[in-house]
Amino acid sequence: MKLKTWLGILTAVVAVFTVQAQDMSEEAIKERIKPAGSVYVAGVEAETAAAGGGVKSGEEVYNQACMACHGAGVLGAPKLQVAAEWQPRLDERGLDGIWQNALDGINAMPPRGACGNCSDDEIKAAIEYMIEGI
Repeated sequence: MKLKTWLGILTAVVAVFTVQAQDMSEEAIKERIKPAGSVYVAGVEAETAAAGGGVKSGEEVYNQACMACHGAGVLGAPKLQVAAEWQPRLDERGLDGIWQNALDGINAMPPRGACGNCSDDEIKAAIEYMIEGI
């Protein structure tokens, strides 16, 4: 065989071993599959500025981003302050588990729900508002 053929075979073998040697930890996988970019939604900055900027309350986040699904229970989303729907989730995962699900997405809910520009604390405040009184 020619040298080019042997080099091609050697390159393919090295590539196979390199792929197999990749770190398969959860963190490494998340790093490899993370989004390459973000979505720009026109007017979001204007809404935030009009609302006075700063941190939004849980009720504001709920009204702006969560109500569409959690208000009606779309696709099994637990409804606002309905203990029978929230309590099993709280018992199983606790507030921190529910918060993590909201950040990562769960079932039909995408990561951060419909509030891609909300901070982690604003997401948590929205959850606390939705479970208030439970």
